[in-house]
Amino acid sequence: MKALKVNHETARLIQAGKCHATWRINDDKDLHVNDIVMLIDQVNPIDPTTWKEIGKVRITQILEKQLGQLTQNDIGTEETLAPLEDRLTLYRKFYGPQVRFETPVKIVFFTPEEPAEPFIGVGATNAPTEFKLFTDGGSRGNPGPSACGYVLMNMDDVIIDRDGLFLGVTTNNQAEYQSLKLGLEVALKHKAQIVYCNMDSMLVINQMKGLYKVKNQDLIPLNVAVKNLVTKFTKVVFTYVPREHNRRADEMVNKILNEQAPETIKNHPK
Repeated sequence: MKALKVNHETARLIQAGKCHATWRINDDKDLHVNDIVMLIDQVNPIDPTTWKEIGKVRITQILEKQLGQLTQNDIGTEETLAPLEDRLTLYRKFYGPQVRFETPVKIVFFTPEEPAEPFIGVGATNAPTEFKLFTDGGSRGNPGPSACGYVLMNMDDVIIDRDGLFLGVTTNNQAEYQSLKLGLEVALKHKAQIVYCNMDSMLVINQMKGLYKVKNQDLIPLNVAVKNLVTKFTKVVFTYVPREHNRRADEMVNKILNEQAPETIKNHPK
């Protein structure tokens, strides 16, 4: 039987019924509409012993277009098509610098045919080494009294660990980086292999993705330290979230600042 390998994040979305397609570049498989293929979850891409079958699917459509010519109508409403430059950066990360806007992309659409295990709902998991991490950092004065906080949750949104640190006088961006560093260190202690990092700092998120350069000399060692931590995991995903979706980590920061530097509250609220 033909097989299609997908990364672990995509596999979870497929099992949750939130994804019905996979994007391929340099894929020479002889696939046709109505073919039944086995989906393989590459839990750890570099360790084939972790790969597992997640079910059979029937191919319903195959679309092939140049990367730069894809439109929202091509992929439907299940996902939002990333801007052109972000799309190019993402695929060069996986396939190398030879990827261009003219590179053909094959999108294979499918429907479940025979799951190898029950298709699970969003948030369910049988992988205790997979976590969500929410982090935040703040400075009252920028620079001024600063703190960082984190909330580590399992994939069912149950809080596993949360805490923070008073950092003394730093900038807001330094505090944001310190929160990410602390959160990843704690995730390692909980034997995490896959971590989905969520922050409301667009700067830090895009620097970790390699979309922004790190120009501030004070941030360079923090960026390097976090990148070194990332290598200790199987997979780390960085996502920007609005502040209102990062409430728990934000509350942790303010709690620490209120305890450690109460005199700054009136003049410099976080």
